[in-house]
Amino acid sequence: MRISIDHKTRYHFSEPQARVVQLLRVTPQDSIDQTVVDWHIGVDCDARLRRARDGFGNIVTTLYAEGPLDGLAIDVQGEVLTAGEAGIVHGAQEPLPPALYRRVTTRTEGSPELLAFAAEATARDAPLLDRLHQLNGLIHQRFDRVAAHHDDGRGAAEVFPGWSASARDLAHILIAAARAAGVPARYVSGYRRDGAHQPAPHAWAEAHVDGLGWIAFDPAHGICADPNYVRVAVALDATGAAPVAGSRLGQGEERLMVDVQVAAMGGDA
Repeated sequence: MRISIDHKTRYHFSEPQARVVQLLRVTPQDSIDQTVVDWHIGVDCDARLRRARDGFGNIVTTLYAEGPLDGLAIDVQGEVLTAGEAGIVHGAQEPLPPALYRRVTTRTEGSPELLAFAAEATARDAPLLDRLHQLNGLIHQRFDRVAAHHDDGRGAAEVFPGWSASARDLAHILIAAARAAGVPARYVSGYRRDGAHQPAPHAWAEAHVDGLGWIAFDPAHGICADPNYVRVAVALDATGAAPVAGSRLGQGEERLMVDVQVAAMGGDA
């Protein structure tokens, strides 16, 4: 499938800023499952862009802009060819061993209620892959999905008692349940084709199964990732894979607007 992505980020500052530094994790990588045909990051001011890789193997672009700045517009546009099946991740950058992704973070720590749900939701005598599929589907059924806006920093244990959650929250819940069972699991940020404007990039999780490798589960939709997904960044949780994060030097408040549109090209269904 050929997918086009248009990701707009707009900052408006109540007072001019002397300097803005942004860390952008918005660039996908080539793998067996996806090929980046074209990708461009545009900024509406005089800025320096420096590209590197972080410790998880993600492509990161650091943006430096000197003020005074009343606002900042970042436009990310590109096209990606996608393939793959059954959520299996093929040929991705893997600088770290799977065992590292058993590490529990504040945002992926499971509460007793969450872990009891996970234990009851899966048949313990079933193969691991079957249990993960079952867990993914039951998390999807339990929660009403809400749009993910600005990251409020909540973790799985805080979100779980409610009945609605964002894709970001649901990924954290699945990761918490998997890690509690000793399964390496990680957070993924990227894009999902649905043809509609979205207020944020998408998020899902990957779990490692011996003999198969990493498998991508999307509890927000109750499925494994397929060619509608463009994989961008991985980390222990959402904090380490945030598409845009940074700092500014100046007084006043900021207002953030994000608009993401992901669509198929060439008439793909």
